[in-house]
Amino acid sequence: MVVLIIFTQLSCSDWLELIPPGGLIREEFWKTRADVDAVLMAAYSDFSSMDRNLFLYGELRGDMLQAGPSLGGNERKVMENNIYPDNGFTNWQNFYKVINYCNEVIANAPEVQKIDNTFTDYQMQGLMSEAYFLRSLAYFYLVRIYNQVPLVLEPSESDDTDFYVKKETEETVLNQIVKDLEANRAFAPSESFKTLKENKGRASKAAFDALLADIALWRFDYDNVIKYVSQIEFTQKFVLMPSGRWFELFYPGNSLESIMEFQFDGNMQQRNGTYDLTSRNSNQIKPSQKALEMFGFEYASELVRGEDAAIRKYGEDDFIIWKYVGQAPDGQSARSGSQQYSCNWILYRYADVLLMKAEALSQKGDYSSAYQIINQIRDRAGVGPLSIANTATAYEDAILEERALELSFEGKRWFDLLRMGRRNNYARKSKLIDIIVSNVPSTQKRILATKLTNPNGWYLPINKDEIERNKNLTQNPYYDF
Repeated sequence: MVVLIIFTQLSCSDWLELIPPGGLIREEFWKTRADVDAVLMAAYSDFSSMDRNLFLYGELRGDMLQAGPSLGGNERKVMENNIYPDNGFTNWQNFYKVINYCNEVIANAPEVQKIDNTFTDYQMQGLMSEAYFLRSLAYFYLVRIYNQVPLVLEPSESDDTDFYVKKETEETVLNQIVKDLEANRAFAPSESFKTLKENKGRASKAAFDALLADIALWRFDYDNVIKYVSQIEFTQKFVLMPSGRWFELFYPGNSLESIMEFQFDGNMQQRNGTYDLTSRNSNQIKPSQKALEMFGFEYASELVRGEDAAIRKYGEDDFIIWKYVGQAPDGQSARSGSQQYSCNWILYRYADVLLMKAEALSQKGDYSSAYQIINQIRDRAGVGPLSIANTATAYEDAILEERALELSFEGKRWFDLLRMGRRNNYARKSKLIDIIVSNVPSTQKRILATKLTNPNGWYLPINKDEIERNKNLTQNPYYDF
């Protein structure tokens, strides 16, 4: 008999209490809707527990961080672009663990319905839609981090099953997840759960639209970006938080601006990973000089999003990232006790998708509409309008800067920069390379700049353990030496 092992790093709450104990026998499982709920919650739980790495994947190779003395060696090497396949940070196992949970739900929910006559079509399709969303989100991270990855759509029989699955092209993977999202969006919840945590923490129709818009922007499919963001706007369920309440995005979280965020509650031992990463005592990462010039009182006019909100200054050259540590935008009121680990991880919020739409509009030449969105975001932040030349490049730069200001340290920056570097057949590759090398020691800048003229070097290698385990995997070309 095959053993189905299900466990979680988060303990119980009203809607995460369904995780069964480990070691259940498959023949004794998949009998009721509760079993389907349990595996889906395991997928949410394990994805949530990746929040620290989701932060690092989206920020480590950008220009908003500098390494602290306690940053791990593997992560420091990635930041310096001194990356090899034996670097533990390149391991993708946690993504595929989430994917396998989702595959289990998708494969077994219809079989459970045949046994549990209380399990309706509506309930089954809703749970399966959430599994499709989480699987698609995991694959979207994977293609942006690794480019070509194995596309696994069936569950494994156990955690240690050997899959000899070859890589698929980015296009194949993205086609699959867009197909899945579009086919299942109609069955997704519509913010109709009993609690705010569920409505903001589970994959709603708006979350589907946000992910579809993000994928479309990555593919430079500007018409679909506009379409999906407009669907979010049409619901009128989301607003930009007023400037005086902007920090409520992070404390207490689940704001009116939030579309979807992974939930944490330190009182219930549901601990995030961003507090220990960004707190002063951790000494792991700090805001970069660029970030200080964007947010520091000494340099910037940013008030709502600036010093004491995005970052905090303790002393000369002593700054930390404040979003995940503070409970007010005053640079003083730090989270304490169990609240230290209760800051949610925001996947998508309204300002994010509006700026996606502005980018798409500007790339289509509708500068007036893009300008209105940019200044809508800036007006909320209490800063004046920009003067932007009516060119796609000028708007690209303005929107990149605005996204860096508005979404700082939210796991977006590196992917935004990659999108810029890839656009129009790598027309602005040199700008991306300049940004990548900005955080490495001066002695390495020239060598690294030369190496990174090959865009394959913008992605991570496949970890050597995966290459050894799967005989059909080939290494990403840049690291095949």
